[in-house]
Amino acid sequence: MSGETLKIVIVAILTGDFVLERVLSHLNIKAMSKKLPSKLEGLYDADEYKRSQKYQAEKDQLGLYSSAASYLLTMLLLLTGGYAWINNFCVDNFSSNTTQVLAFFAIIALISDVIGIPFEWMNTFKIEEKYGFNKMTVKTFLIDKLKGYALGAIIGGLLLWGFISFYHYYPDTYWVIAWVVFMLFALGATMFYANVILPMFNKLTPLEEGELLSAIKDYASSVDFPLGKIMVMDGSKRSTKANAFFSGLGGNKNIVLYDTLIEKLSTDEIVAVLAHEVGHYKRKHTLQMFFISGVNMFITLWLLSLFIDSKELLVAMGADSFSQVGSLLKSSTGGYLSPLSLIAFSMLYSPISMVTGLIVNAFSRKNEFEADAYAKDTSSSSSLIEALKKLSVDSLSNLTPHDSYVKMHYSHPPLIQRMDAMEE
Repeated sequence: MSGETLKIVIVAILTGDFVLERVLSHLNIKAMSKKLPSKLEGLYDADEYKRSQKYQAEKDQLGLYSSAASYLLTMLLLLTGGYAWINNFCVDNFSSNTTQVLAFFAIIALISDVIGIPFEWMNTFKIEEKYGFNKMTVKTFLIDKLKGYALGAIIGGLLLWGFISFYHYYPDTYWVIAWVVFMLFALGATMFYANVILPMFNKLTPLEEGELLSAIKDYASSVDFPLGKIMVMDGSKRSTKANAFFSGLGGNKNIVLYDTLIEKLSTDEIVAVLAHEVGHYKRKHTLQMFFISGVNMFITLWLLSLFIDSKELLVAMGADSFSQVGSLLKSSTGGYLSPLSLIAFSMLYSPISMVTGLIVNAFSRKNEFEADAYAKDTSSSSSLIEALKKLSVDSLSNLTPHDSYVKMHYSHPPLIQRMDAMEE
């Protein structure tokens, strides 16, 4: 397939992705029932239910503008040769292939983020503020941005630097080595997220002695759960929305509770929510999903290794001549790695990524049902249902999402489906 034909394929894929996403979002908004489902009567009054639907509609409209801006930016860079121009700039101004690739992706990331900032701002300070969710100040927003840039540069830069180095020095097995390193990084991130990354953005304090701490310890003991630290996070610093999660692997799991969760749920409801999370541990869902993501990454890197040196990919991305991007022929120290190849591959891989996303989401929803069942057996299904109802009301969630949208985007089943399963 020629480079120009590949460009047409890429444009078709990107356009198809954009149109599909907007069609699904439209169907999802249209699927919102004007009348509260009978099973959820009493959850909202009529005015509050309408307010929740207005919130979803405004979020969807902003999503349309945001995705349209991202799509147009990509099309502009692709069709005008912008990607190739940025690559040539990096080749002309940086001496090594490594710094050229790092600079290229830093520029692309910065451009994308600058385009996205107005939409993030509108979401935070217009929509979330309007509906009473936002607690973030402008100062916190800006500091979060700077921390995000620093963290992305360090972590993303190191991982990309590693991949480039493997490509140069191990031209036959670089993708396998990269897979091992990336999976080790993912494992480390899972284990140390709450202790290393999270404190950069939020304050964590131990849960004080009292009824809730005693109830959590009693439950953990009753199901032989290896309980570690129980921390409270200042989620109210940014939003009124509530959440809880576990962090860590193996024999020592830490619990992180949002302060907003403690404020809004009863002790029994919080314990039921944690019982659900324990269900994931007992059913080995974390290991299962880690294995699935590992297989997915292995296949992705293997496919990348088959196409990474394709000259046609460079032509598709706007390279006029191969001299612009260096020699693609491998030598004893490896060949020239063009970021244009990586960008082109990511675009061509999009349909496969969509299919794997559907599979992963299906597994995730299955796991959520199983975790709910565990909570029902070891704690209280009624308390968990009440907690889920409160969290749905608290976040003004869509109670009647379209089935196709659920399959594409939901890692958790809709509220009514979870209630039906626990009431069987």
